[in-house]
Amino acid sequence: MKELQSKEELDGYMKGKTILMFSADWCPDCRVIEPVLPEIEQKYNQFTFVYVDRDQFIDICQANDVFGIPSFLAFENGVEIGRFVSKDRKTKEEIELFIDELS
Repeated sequence: MKELQSKEELDGYMKGKTILMFSADWCPDCRVIEPVLPEIEQKYNQFTFVYVDRDQFIDICQANDVFGIPSFLAFENGVEIGRFVSKDRKTKEEIELFIDELS
């Protein structure tokens, strides 16, 4: 998973099919899903997965109405096509269902 380094870098990622994962180092629910993320990335390789650190990019979170983590936002060519946003723990199955329903 790519890790967002700057707001400017985000613009480049938004040109294709992208899933932003909003997370933070201190988030226990985020750590629970971490081991399955490589499998999800491999299964859905038509998307670029980008880790957005909630603490480092709080302005991006606010601009996208992301107040709970982990949360996922999907974009195609800069247009939001789906969101899985809540403060609840997410399972691999829930994340895959979210991505499956984007098509």
